[in-house]
Amino acid sequence: MKFNNIQSCHLGPEISPEQFIPEHFFIVLMKGSMIAFNGNKNYQVNEGDYYIARKNHLVRYTKYKNDDDFEKIIIIFDEAFLKKFLERNPFSATAFSSNDSFLNLEKSPLIRNFIDSLQPYYGDGEKIDDNFSDIKREELLLILLKNNPELSNVFFNFGAPEKIDLEEFMLRNFRFNIHLERFAYLTGRSLSSFKRDFQKIFGLNPGKWLTQKRLEEAHFLLRNEKRKPNDIYLDLGFEDLSHFSFAFKKEFGISPSEVLV
Repeated sequence: MKFNNIQSCHLGPEISPEQFIPEHFFIVLMKGSMIAFNGNKNYQVNEGDYYIARKNHLVRYTKYKNDDDFEKIIIIFDEAFLKKFLERNPFSATAFSSNDSFLNLEKSPLIRNFIDSLQPYYGDGEKIDDNFSDIKREELLLILLKNNPELSNVFFNFGAPEKIDLEEFMLRNFRFNIHLERFAYLTGRSLSSFKRDFQKIFGLNPGKWLTQKRLEEAHFLLRNEKRKPNDIYLDLGFEDLSHFSFAFKKEFGISPSEVLV
């Protein structure tokens, strides 16, 4: 699916660079592709695909350029905007059964026409004029709810995450580099109760356990799958290669590259 010369653009508040999705957003790729991983499942996003990325989910993205370009449209549906929308357009919301982090949307002429309609609002930059931003976001949201009424159960659920199985969640998500406050929130706990429950379950404080678990995974990947240190440290939650190498040698007594010998 080709679009009429629309460059990458963005409507709504900026989203966090963390691997935590703080607000729902609509994404369509115009050029390139992407794989999103939520700790349990991969989502393949191809050129022309429409997706809703769901709030309060952990996702890591791998982007692939096409002819050295990666172009996208991202439209944020933040909570403040959604509450104002709901005042004007009443929708009921109930529980949503799917746990998917990315919701694939069927191709729609309404969505295609909406995307084409964005071009006149953009100048040389990637940001739409503030006077039209909320109008266009509301237009898209109405289209999405017309095509998929069940999405009201996603967009208009403003509650905090419920308390969940901490052990299962951490074993699935230890690779994500987010603050302990985020882990606590996503498991339905205060930071103090998260730390208390964590100690009971794992016998270690969260920071020490996360480092140890990531290093054990790194050792396995280096030894058994012959992965290179430069290829794995980011995926395991380390911010830079030198920090990873230092922590690895401290834990195992040898450098990551020595495991490969």
